[in-house]
Amino acid sequence: MSRLRLLTALIALLGGVACKQMPPQAPASLANTSWQLVKFQGGDDTVRTPDDKSKYTLSFATDRYSVRFDCNRGNGAWKSTGPNQLEFGPMAMTRAMCPPDSMHDQLVKHWPYIRSYVLKNGKLFLSLQADGGIYELEPLDLKN
Repeated sequence: MSRLRLLTALIALLGGVACKQMPPQAPASLANTSWQLVKFQGGDDTVRTPDDKSKYTLSFATDRYSVRFDCNRGNGAWKSTGPNQLEFGPMAMTRAMCPPDSMHDQLVKHWPYIRSYVLKNGKLFLSLQADGGIYELEPLDLKN
């Protein structure tokens, strides 16, 4: 009987040590998150910031996404085929004419070329292929 207690205690001790040594895990998915655009940093070091962050939003559902690009709204499918990999499918979008200083046209042009993402310090960074640039987004507070 004492061997059984000793073995149980040893297993519990080793299990506790193993749990403490495991590194924290990143969120398993972007699903059920919402973001607003902070800025775009181009591969040529150009920086663009939206006039109003709330006009540039991205929300992820399980396998669908929805966006607001200034005066237009769109949605489509998304998938992640590996760690930090991201692909947006074709987007159905409204076609209103946005003001001349809008980031709408740039976002529509870049959207198919986003290939990866990083979650860092509570922000989402979407990277274009071939070092074309990075979109920085912050969490969207849906309560307001």
